[in-house]
Amino acid sequence: MTYTPATQDQLLAIRVNAGIEELAASEKFAAAEPDMVEAIVEGVGQFAAGEFAPLNRIGDLEGAKLENGVVRLPDGFDTAYHAYVEQGWNAIASPAEFGGQGLPFTLACNVLENLGTANMAFNLLPMLSVGAIEALENHGSGELQQKYLPKLVSGEWSGTMNLTEPQAGSDVGALRATAIPIEDGEHAGKYRIKGQKIYITWGEHELSRNIIHLVLARLPDAPEGSRGISLFVVPKYHVEADGTLGSRNDVRCVSLEHKLGINASPTCVMSYGDNDECIGELVGAPHRGLMAMFTMMNNARINVGNQGVQIGERATQQALDYAKERVQSARAGSPDRNPVSIIEHPDVRRMLLRMKALTEGARALLYYTAGQVDRGTLGNEDARARGEVLTPLIKAWGTDIGIEVASLGIQVHGGMGFVEETGAAQHWRDSRIAPIYEGTNGIQAADLVTRKLGMDDGQALISLTEDIARDCADEPALFALAGDCAAVAKWMREEASLDDRLSGSVPFTTMLSVAVAGWQLVRQLRAVESGSAPVLAKTKPASVRFFLDRIVPEAAGLRAAATAGSSGLYAVDSEALLG
Repeated sequence: MTYTPATQDQLLAIRVNAGIEELAASEKFAAAEPDMVEAIVEGVGQFAAGEFAPLNRIGDLEGAKLENGVVRLPDGFDTAYHAYVEQGWNAIASPAEFGGQGLPFTLACNVLENLGTANMAFNLLPMLSVGAIEALENHGSGELQQKYLPKLVSGEWSGTMNLTEPQAGSDVGALRATAIPIEDGEHAGKYRIKGQKIYITWGEHELSRNIIHLVLARLPDAPEGSRGISLFVVPKYHVEADGTLGSRNDVRCVSLEHKLGINASPTCVMSYGDNDECIGELVGAPHRGLMAMFTMMNNARINVGNQGVQIGERATQQALDYAKERVQSARAGSPDRNPVSIIEHPDVRRMLLRMKALTEGARALLYYTAGQVDRGTLGNEDARARGEVLTPLIKAWGTDIGIEVASLGIQVHGGMGFVEETGAAQHWRDSRIAPIYEGTNGIQAADLVTRKLGMDDGQALISLTEDIARDCADEPALFALAGDCAAVAKWMREEASLDDRLSGSVPFTTMLSVAVAGWQLVRQLRAVESGSAPVLAKTKPASVRFFLDRIVPEAAGLRAAATAGSSGLYAVDSEALLG
């Protein structure tokens, strides 16, 4: 199918939900003027449609292949990636001192949204590089920054995140990879890294000239658990003093995972130090690696939530296109008995509007979150705290939405959606990984009802529900949902046990996410009604009303599940449950 960038809806979300004009009033983000913002959004949309989108289907069908230790991608990926680097899209929000443009994180989110809607699997490559840049920018020494950041920023080199090991999934503290200090020789002061990592996205490929792996490992004197983890930068090729590439480091891809989706993204099993000559450099302080890695992961969680928007947009576009072309049966309520396009049938129309409303709601939440992150960067502590509360919402609910919308897209196609030829199934297969990585959605919900629930003595979360209620008093269902969220939060803080909170964490996350997304859609609708984005004047009221009248009441119905407590989950012991 033809992919059309959602430029106008993106610009509306960037202006209204992220508040880009307010950000541009600061000295740091002064370059984000309206003309610049429009040029970026329109330009990256055109680039994504022209370069990344045509590779989406072939990437799914052919996938990445490991041949004699080298990962090969289908024809066209190399050319598209080099065009991406040459046009500077990798450098949007990176620091100017290392070759970046220093623009808001909001605009970097837009670059990833467009690239990922065009080709989710391919987009994982720049997404991981952005995370590596953030980790080194915030925790690397000046020497490491000068050595690695300029070419990571440009995209000439790419980056990875190496946490998971076969015996240590979400429990990162159980990892066993080691780092032994080197006391003499040419690598004195560095470390010999040894161990195996799994699920390493884009861990090996030939598109960039070097791959900079950020690897968690333990020093010999490390305490047990997560307190004993350090972070190391391990390049695929050694970097000489003059910046040129040297010999190959002792790191290799052992195998590629065979996955449900994102087939063009090589998910690697990586082996470090098979010959005891894998050289790494310490990032930050010893035993403080998890803190450094979480800097990389925090915005990565927002970017994963972005993937829900991406897959939702692509699936919605394809479903709309199919529903327009597929003619079948007369409309039940019409006196005309001639067959019509299925877009005219009530239930198909319901599915299409639901797909559109959910995708636009997730986009509104995405850019509201990004705008709060940018304000936190400018020193606004209230915005920084709100960004922290919003991060698990966009990651968890955003990716759940991606799955629901992709599944609805298959349903719109009927039997043609269940066969691979139409491509509708690819969107669902690709979407299914997003709720799992960067911390499963259950972990995001747990974060919300533990750490985020207690931030600022509970005010970080409560102030959010108060803002929604204050601004949406004229929307009864949304006003009531904000009150329900506040009541659940109060119960969790004051009455519920930890098990009770965790048992209700997922429904509560959905409730709060829908409340925030609905609020941000109301803000969009008001802007459209006042003359902003006239091209959306017909569709935006319909999608927002669908969200407020149908999706918001569904979320309110989750209050009982959020406060049901944990006793029902343990009424049957494990042995009996297993049969």
